[in-house]
Amino acid sequence: MTAKNHGLYIALVSIHGLIRGNDLELGRDADTGGQTKYVVELARALGEHPRVARVDLLTRRVVSPEVSEDYGRVEDQLSPRASIVRIECGEPGYLPKEQLWSSLDVFTDRAMVHFGDQERPPDIIHGHYADAGYVGAHLAQQLGVPFVFTGHSLGRVKRRRLLASGLDRERIEEHYNITRRIAAEEEALGAADLVVTSTRQEIESQYALYDYYRPEQMGVVPPGVDLERFHPPLGNERQAGINGQLARFLRRPEKPMILAVSRADRRKNITTLLQAYGESPSLQDKANLIIVAGNRADINDLERGAREELTAILLAIDRYDLYGKAAYPKRHRFDDVPVLYRLAALSRGVFTNPALTEPFGLTLLEAAASGLPIVATEDGGPTDIIGNCDNGLLVDPLNPEAIASALTRVLDDKEGWKTMAANGISGVRRHYSWDAHTRTYMAAMEDLVKAAPQRGRVRPQPWGGRFRDRAIFSDLDKSLLGDETALAELVELIRANRRRAAFGIATGRRLEAALRMMRRHDIPRPDVLISSLGTDIYYAPNLTRDTRWREHIDHLWHPRELRRLLSDVPGIEEQPAHEQGEFKISYYIDPEIAPTPEDITRLMHRNEQTVNVIHSFGKFLDIIPVRASKGAALRWFALQREVPLDRVLTAGGSGADESLLLGETLGVVVANRHHEELSGLADRERILFAARSFAGGILEAIEHYDFFGECRVPVE
Repeated sequence: MTAKNHGLYIALVSIHGLIRGNDLELGRDADTGGQTKYVVELARALGEHPRVARVDLLTRRVVSPEVSEDYGRVEDQLSPRASIVRIECGEPGYLPKEQLWSSLDVFTDRAMVHFGDQERPPDIIHGHYADAGYVGAHLAQQLGVPFVFTGHSLGRVKRRRLLASGLDRERIEEHYNITRRIAAEEEALGAADLVVTSTRQEIESQYALYDYYRPEQMGVVPPGVDLERFHPPLGNERQAGINGQLARFLRRPEKPMILAVSRADRRKNITTLLQAYGESPSLQDKANLIIVAGNRADINDLERGAREELTAILLAIDRYDLYGKAAYPKRHRFDDVPVLYRLAALSRGVFTNPALTEPFGLTLLEAAASGLPIVATEDGGPTDIIGNCDNGLLVDPLNPEAIASALTRVLDDKEGWKTMAANGISGVRRHYSWDAHTRTYMAAMEDLVKAAPQRGRVRPQPWGGRFRDRAIFSDLDKSLLGDETALAELVELIRANRRRAAFGIATGRRLEAALRMMRRHDIPRPDVLISSLGTDIYYAPNLTRDTRWREHIDHLWHPRELRRLLSDVPGIEEQPAHEQGEFKISYYIDPEIAPTPEDITRLMHRNEQTVNVIHSFGKFLDIIPVRASKGAALRWFALQREVPLDRVLTAGGSGADESLLLGETLGVVVANRHHEELSGLADRERILFAARSFAGGILEAIEHYDFFGECRVPVE
């Protein structure tokens, strides 16, 4: 697909879930639900917009015999101007989102390679969910383009609801990796130029729980509904195959249907719905309960969360002896879902969504468009939907008596049922069509692009080392330096391979101090010197400063306000003037007295300051612009000099080096007394924790990766 020179190029990022253009496997597991459906439909709708040149939906490539071959294709066309682009990251098999965190930096680097292959970079990056928020923020920072974030569901809200439902904090952390998710959401909110939400309630009651809460940068753009698929009954629905599947379960299939359609996920709260129905003989007499909770062949083959929830559903059906009154089909096709809504509407039934937390609720709109009244959780999106459409009732999802009472009210009120059904049909058409959604969405995107500083594409610069196809980058203190014998051996090796491998230094020191240190230890002049924690880049042979890099990182940078915020923080003291920089504020920190770096980051967020907070060597604290870091500067260099990141060896030994080591580079953490600051990276495939110290650790890594030979991670 060739991008045109007019119109926006929009990149949507949705990493987890099984994403394809047709026959979405909704409900297959906890990660393949409303969010995956929404991003596919959004990409398709935007691709039809006259002022859009191109849409890429970036997701994770999955190659596994357990899933369709569709998910292994590198690219799928949704329409002439919209594509699904699949990026490899982590192991090739399908993984739940909670296991993807350590692979996201590799995804980011490979997405940048994809953008580098295009005729022009995207105008907008839009990340969906926390993991894509993390990736999208980093992509937008590297490209210098506006970043848009949609959380879909939020970690802080989820944790509150799970605690209220009885799960303990340790179990929540173990299963959902919730702390890492919340940190990614905070980072995405801090970096976002716009947060797209589905409802005003979502802004005021959910995003307000976050440190980086800026309601003025949040906009409501309700999702759209495909009104060609979801519409009132035609009268022929009872001949559909799915109706026959339901009838197998029911003694009196002609009764009204209470329909629930969701993934088999604890958060969807189906067991409480079963309790409400099971403890109400009156409700059982009035209606059948239909639970459509994904597809399964054998429950034992499902991932743990879905297996546990489906087991709980079946146990509840047995506990309340609901045989003949409840249907729970094992399989349904994508095209069966609209028919289910229409069958429920024909029966004069009701749709219910009792989820513990519901950011929006596309199923509620689909049911409403089909002429089916709704009973839904009072949390999140249903508040706005029922407020706009006046087509149902809100309930406390933790109160089974309230759920049973609301369902009974809808079923008993014949005239009210007709009114709610009609209101839902007209309300969805008025407020939630895809045409309305894309108009509002595009207006917001065009405003962002107009307001963003215009910069040309970074073009590769002339490169003196014409045949160099790899590079070594190392920090100085406690990484390169510390073992003079090993350093001499490494320097000799670097000099011997200088024609094929570039040599770079990435240090927290300022330029002059770094040069003095290199002269003292007879370290050769590097091809590129990244100084002051990534806030300056200098190129050989004359140490020419990269002024475009400085322009790039001067984004959301307010040093005077930062110093004011930190002036009264206990346990920190500003370092001398010669350690400060235009884009670096440096402190000594006493960890016995001072807040943790995480607490200082939260202080920045609460005061709407978007920065990188770096803690190193147990005693230094540095504040730099959000677009700056050693890793970001390295990637800027690699892009300009066209050095593949998977052929760059990076070495560090303290917390200041984390960004240098993440992603697709070949990393090494050298053994020193500060390497424990990087212990959280121990599970990364592309990072070696060396047994040797200092330059010896770098020599160990050169051998481990066969750096001057095949240059790759060894196969175990």
